[in-house]
Amino acid sequence: MFARLLILFTVVPLIELALLIKLGNVIGLWPTIFIVIATGVLGAALARSQGTQVISAIRAEVAEGRPPTESLINGLLVLVGGVVLLTPGLLTDLLGFSLLIPFTRNWFKKKLQGRLRKYAQRNSASATIIIR
Repeated sequence: MFARLLILFTVVPLIELALLIKLGNVIGLWPTIFIVIATGVLGAALARSQGTQVISAIRAEVAEGRPPTESLINGLLVLVGGVVLLTPGLLTDLLGFSLLIPFTRNWFKKKLQGRLRKYAQRNSASATIIIR
């Protein structure tokens, strides 16, 4: 876990910084700054619209008496996508946009559901062993 956090908070920002410097050298400072600002604005608008859709889906499922499990996962991914878009960088923008676009978000959702299923099975099995 520590290694993952170390990579997340040190290696990823260094890679992002290197990419932004490289991009700035290729297209110039102001176009690079414009790209960072434009992706932030576009990402915020997309996060807002997708978030509104997710909240509507959750409300509809609750009104029908169904647990909003899939909609909650969508909501989590939209939230993470919006937060990731707040950080300046090309890779994080790519990840953020892919979490906000429903087509690509479905791929992440399937992966997350699989990991949650494995986690639940692993923990329910260990709980059963402890109870016996």
